[in-house]
Amino acid sequence: MKSNTQNNPAKPGHYRLASVCIHVPRVCPTEAIFLDSPQVTHITVNEEFDGQRLDNFLFRTLKGVPKTHIYRIIRSGEVRVNKGRASAESKLNAGDVLRIPPVRVSVVESGLTKVHVPAREFPILFENDGFLAINKPAGVAVHGGSGVSSGVIEQLRQARPQAQHLELVHRLDRDTSGVLLIAKKRSSLRHLQDQFRERETGKTYLALVKGAWPVNLKVIDKSLQKYLMPDGERRVRVVADDHPDAQRSITLVKVRSQVADPSQANLVTSMPHRLCTLLDVTIKTGRTHQIRVHLSQAGFPIAGDDKYGDFEWNRQLMKAGCSRMFLHAWKLEFQNPISGETMQIVAPPSQDLIQMVGGVIENNLQSKT
Repeated sequence: MKSNTQNNPAKPGHYRLASVCIHVPRVCPTEAIFLDSPQVTHITVNEEFDGQRLDNFLFRTLKGVPKTHIYRIIRSGEVRVNKGRASAESKLNAGDVLRIPPVRVSVVESGLTKVHVPAREFPILFENDGFLAINKPAGVAVHGGSGVSSGVIEQLRQARPQAQHLELVHRLDRDTSGVLLIAKKRSSLRHLQDQFRERETGKTYLALVKGAWPVNLKVIDKSLQKYLMPDGERRVRVVADDHPDAQRSITLVKVRSQVADPSQANLVTSMPHRLCTLLDVTIKTGRTHQIRVHLSQAGFPIAGDDKYGDFEWNRQLMKAGCSRMFLHAWKLEFQNPISGETMQIVAPPSQDLIQMVGGVIENNLQSKT
């Protein structure tokens, strides 16, 4: 293919390192992609992709385009669904018509740049024909993007090339460990995501916070708002309920136990150690960074939280050998999309978390099907 750099200069907002453009067929039956002239493309969603998130659909359709750029064209409104703006989380329906702007991708020696994705399996908590539940380790993103070349879903797809429809059911922060569901069938994906959307799941986390949590503080009902930092990083803050971007967010908190501050583990002193509190945290709404922001705003930051935490305390924790955020997706209750039965998946906390709290976590719970 010949370069058309001189005849077709890049327009503002186009991701351009070279002059190759991706063109998608007007009716997208699979992941077929062609390199063609830079035209606005309209795609009709067929039944195979009914119920899929807009961002996931574009990841598969626009192979080779950086995920950061895909999110950018969604946020800017250049991607339209049935002539209207849509969010990355929007679910597509069969028959929807997508407008996709011209999108350029980088080229190296006439071939698309490929990032090596390592094949990796993760600790499996449960698996059947419809989905699997893994115990996601801390420090691993659930998907690539925003400076991360690959995450759980890309690495799992590499490890299971025969699996055609592996998709994330929900998300966890990169530094949060615990239960993560991955669908193996479209029907299971829709069934499980419907439960999350309708708030029919039960999600309980373990969190270690600085200070002695008051036992009478059991419900945090404060609205949250997403915003962007000057460098483009996404953050969340508490806002008034009448704020135009407010999202109502409800977090339930229960004290599990009080423990000595792990940052003082190596100190030799006659003074009593500061206290921390190990909490069971259940979220009734699944907002971005909800637990981290709610607990921090209440005056009890999570140990190791590098966005909303106590940064001086974090440095003390690091010196004591505590190198991660103490937030663990411990239990998840939902309806099995295959059997219809209610099940509870429990992810045992890792050894580093157990050591941080002196072994007080009950680590012998089993998944209940």
